[in-house]
Amino acid sequence: MGTSNRKEIAERNRSMQIDTDKMAQQCMDAINEKIKNLKTLNIMVVGKSGVGKSTLINSLFRGNFAETGLGRPVTSEIRKKVKKDYPLAIYDTPGFELAKGQQDKVKDEILDIIQKGYAAKDVNEAIHCIWYCINVGANRTFDESEVEWLKDFTEANKQTEVPIIVVLTQAIPKKKAAEMKKLVEAENLHIAKVVPVLAQDMDFDEEYIARAYGLDKLIDVMSEVLPSELQNTLQNVQKASLESKKRAAHAAVATAVAAAFGEGFSPIPFSDAALLVPTQVGMIAGITVIFGMDISKSFLTGFTSATIGSAGMTVLGKTIVSNLIKLIPGIGTATGGMISGTTAGLLTTALGEAYILIMEMIYKGDMKKEDLFTEEGQKEMTRLFKDQLKKAK
Repeated sequence: MGTSNRKEIAERNRSMQIDTDKMAQQCMDAINEKIKNLKTLNIMVVGKSGVGKSTLINSLFRGNFAETGLGRPVTSEIRKKVKKDYPLAIYDTPGFELAKGQQDKVKDEILDIIQKGYAAKDVNEAIHCIWYCINVGANRTFDESEVEWLKDFTEANKQTEVPIIVVLTQAIPKKKAAEMKKLVEAENLHIAKVVPVLAQDMDFDEEYIARAYGLDKLIDVMSEVLPSELQNTLQNVQKASLESKKRAAHAAVATAVAAAFGEGFSPIPFSDAALLVPTQVGMIAGITVIFGMDISKSFLTGFTSATIGSAGMTVLGKTIVSNLIKLIPGIGTATGGMISGTTAGLLTTALGEAYILIMEMIYKGDMKKEDLFTEEGQKEMTRLFKDQLKKAK
């Protein structure tokens, strides 16, 4: 090959190279864009004062979203609670110790808010879910006034069909909660589900601790009833169910792998493999948004350096030949300097699954974000990526 041709190829390869710092910046841009485009999840919360509405909200969502109050109402009228740059709105209603006339007034106000949101034809304005909260510990039975209110409300709600979840709060002992659940279900109300929940551990005179439970089930029910455009929002704001986040993250990887396979279905030259980068950037950004973590550019640079490249090297491109392809058992040397759809899918799968594992470790407290910048942390990331390459095969 002539000198001029070698120079031309080298220059072309340099122009196609994307180093880890640039990829990390692309990821940050994609994360910010995805967060900006999240739809607002609007939840109406109804129930007597003291049922633990604020505790439930704070236990379920990131950021200590609702104020907590002990032995006193925290609202005197329907109030919309929002936080800046946070895609969640809670509509908090007055307690149901109100007189019958006031209960009817609250019902009409709720229906009015629902109707206005429905008429707006904007997903950000609609009420997407209603929690009707009943305190198991404070009730011997399903209060008759609440039964009548729910019957009237669910009948009126049939037009817009906003999903209603009856949440049994402070649901201990579990036997009593199960009995209450049966009582509510026996009324054959037009509701989505009855979910017993103990939002926080409860200490009984330091002799017995009842462990929190049911929050993950509530998240699963919400995942079932919410429209598709709100699924990523739900995962972003919720902090109660790691398994739900992981399912959503694995789905994001599957989508990216399908795209990567398509991009490599007609084999592409290694020098052009950088075409896969936008797919993988979008995947990493999507997983980050699902886990709802505050991730820095330096963190992402550390991740990409430890997995698919190192600072100053090609992330995707000819470096795959020497640094990545050989890690995939059975792949060997790609024919004709081409990367196939299968290989593109394997690399994308390994990258996505390794990133999910890191997010999971941070979520569970098994790793700190700062650990990624240590030599030991970098080695662990590289090991995870190699292990995922082997599993992907």
